[in-house]
Amino acid sequence: MTAKSRRLFIVCAAAAILGLAVWLASAALRDNIVFFFTPSELTEAQRDAKRLRIGGLVADGSVRIDGTLAHFAITDETAELAIRYDGALPDLFREGQGVVVEGRFEKAVFVADIVLAKHDENYIPREIAESLKEQGVWQGDNAQ
Repeated sequence: MTAKSRRLFIVCAAAAILGLAVWLASAALRDNIVFFFTPSELTEAQRDAKRLRIGGLVADGSVRIDGTLAHFAITDETAELAIRYDGALPDLFREGQGVVVEGRFEKAVFVADIVLAKHDENYIPREIAESLKEQGVWQGDNAQ
């Protein structure tokens, strides 16, 4: 084997290894991507996704808690979505507050396995604030 053909073989092998690494990384990322929506942005096709992140405000009068099982609704003042969560809710969780839930759909109910509530009076997640501002529901200018 000549030096020229040996270099060609090394370059081709390195390119193949690099291509495999890029493919593996993109496949891993594709499986872990979680899309963010508000209740009015959801379509039937999106409801079939493996995991979703949904944000909005906890609808007034919608919270029912039985032990660790919580049922509530998230709204963006245009649409409302029923949520079921089994676990301890964050201390700052309450009606009318900003919340982000992550999970999947089971029929018409969104089953959350993560519930995030805003951390103080001056914070609402940027994605929720921008979406609510676009719909004319929220006028706050303190999204962080």
